[in-house]
Amino acid sequence: MERLKPTDVVIVGGGWTGLTMAKEITHRTALSVVVLERGPGRKMADYGSAMDEVDYSLRFRMMQNIAEETVTHRHTLRDTAVPIRQYGAFLPGTGVGGSGEHWTGFAERHAEDDFKLATEMKQRFSAARLPDNLSIQDYPFTYHDLEPYYWKVEQMMGVGGKAGNLRGKIVEGGNPFEAPRAHEYPNPPHKMTWLMNVWTDAAKAVGYRPFPSPAATLTQNYTNPDGISRGACQYCGYCMLYGCMVGAKAQPTNTLLPLLKPKKSFTLRTDSWARRIVHRDGKAEGVEYMDADGKQVMQPASIVIVASFTQNNSRLLLLSGIGDKYDAATGKGSLGKNFTHTVGGPGGATIFFDKPLNNFMNAGGQAMRFADFDGFRGIDPDAGVLRGGQGVGGGAGGGHPIAAFGRVPAGEVSRNWGSDWKKAALKYYDRIGSGGNFEMDHLAYKHNYLDLDPTYTDKWGDPLLRLTIDWTDHENNQRQMAAKISTKIAQQMARATGGRLIPAESGGLRASKRYQTAAYATTHLQGGTIMGSSPDDSVVNSWQQHWRVPNLFVVGASSFPQNSAAHPTLTAVALTLRTADAMIDRYVRRPEVLL
Repeated sequence: MERLKPTDVVIVGGGWTGLTMAKEITHRTALSVVVLERGPGRKMADYGSAMDEVDYSLRFRMMQNIAEETVTHRHTLRDTAVPIRQYGAFLPGTGVGGSGEHWTGFAERHAEDDFKLATEMKQRFSAARLPDNLSIQDYPFTYHDLEPYYWKVEQMMGVGGKAGNLRGKIVEGGNPFEAPRAHEYPNPPHKMTWLMNVWTDAAKAVGYRPFPSPAATLTQNYTNPDGISRGACQYCGYCMLYGCMVGAKAQPTNTLLPLLKPKKSFTLRTDSWARRIVHRDGKAEGVEYMDADGKQVMQPASIVIVASFTQNNSRLLLLSGIGDKYDAATGKGSLGKNFTHTVGGPGGATIFFDKPLNNFMNAGGQAMRFADFDGFRGIDPDAGVLRGGQGVGGGAGGGHPIAAFGRVPAGEVSRNWGSDWKKAALKYYDRIGSGGNFEMDHLAYKHNYLDLDPTYTDKWGDPLLRLTIDWTDHENNQRQMAAKISTKIAQQMARATGGRLIPAESGGLRASKRYQTAAYATTHLQGGTIMGSSPDDSVVNSWQQHWRVPNLFVVGASSFPQNSAAHPTLTAVALTLRTADAMIDRYVRRPEVLL
């Protein structure tokens, strides 16, 4: 094994959280930083010359290669886990920028009660009402502690939106239920399409209060506080699964990397696959990785920061033997605990309109939302729902010529092939809308967790990560609630426009009562290295510092104790900034466990 010259800080992962930590450290200290990214390097010019739908949308060019490493899944402890052999429920990215390159750009904050969920639920519901196997926990800080960091991230990304609660005053046009924010968004919301207006009118007609979704795709030319200038979105529609060819979508490569490249104290090593954190006597000594030539390398460091994708954070700690592995049978241990995945509504009815919608012209995050059922609001505990989520609709579905082609109303043609089907498919392409979807909280349960698979390995011979997760009655009740609400909006849309309403199908993967790995949900996986106020029930403390190994920090959504309805990116980066402050201002000056 080759042993390299020591560095002050080594960071595993070159996505949002890893490059945010690198930027803060290199700009505020004299410490040297090495970032290990196992995927390739990227630049904006690559995106502009290769917007290939087959390559990106169908062959998933920007995702981890599951022929080299995948995960296994089982529903219960009694089942045998099997490897996921094709992309399905989630799409973890690889390469510089990570999932922050191919994300859609939705950039909401968590709700105020997300940070004290365990306390709130115990106060609102009797013990008999709460599920026996619930494993939710409060964050070890409040929304108000994080609010200044949310604002910093919104400025860095140039998030566009409309405030609904500005310093305690409810503002027309924004989310009236959001937690107080100190500032209006850095940029205005996206332009409204015809479909967004129709959906908004329908949502209002049935009693809801829609507002524009916050988005990290620029609505106008913008220069952030770091001096990074980016141009406005061109509404090309190639956001989710793609890097932005004009730089309008906030990505680590266009907001952070330009600030890091000139720094002599910064080194980025691509094609560097981290396999172990080397540690001894409660101290991390560095990271072992495989380089592009398949050679094993040791990078010594005084501080180790793990900032990879949610699942990979947990796996690296498990492979390294750092911390107490969670045991679902006894409830002891914390590493791998509280694995969650956003609960998505199965969707309501589909509407076929009598005119084209120009769905191919859209931006990531360009949609409307309503929060009338978010958190505890509007839910019916008697129907078995203890926590809700946000409705999202009106956004264009992308309109890509391959993925969006072929949907026709039921009964329009007798078979899904042939000349009649082709004519119908051409007619209805770009004429399809819906009542929207729901994104809902996923509560943490004792039976959903991560550990190492005893049978299957990756290309280096290391055990794969095993996912043990299944839906409970609560998630299925949430989805039934969401389907009814979305269908109600779709019915109103059809009445208002004369559109042809097709009821939601009752079969298929999205209607399954079991957790499915084959149907895409979101890439919002959280938990596994959760934060808390005690080493007895968490892996890291309030500052995302490992309880047992003080010079090890684990940042990202793996620290979330449970899954909020809000998308995780904004919160993950805000938490990273908070961690950077604590590490730079306190730990570097006096290395110890931060309280």
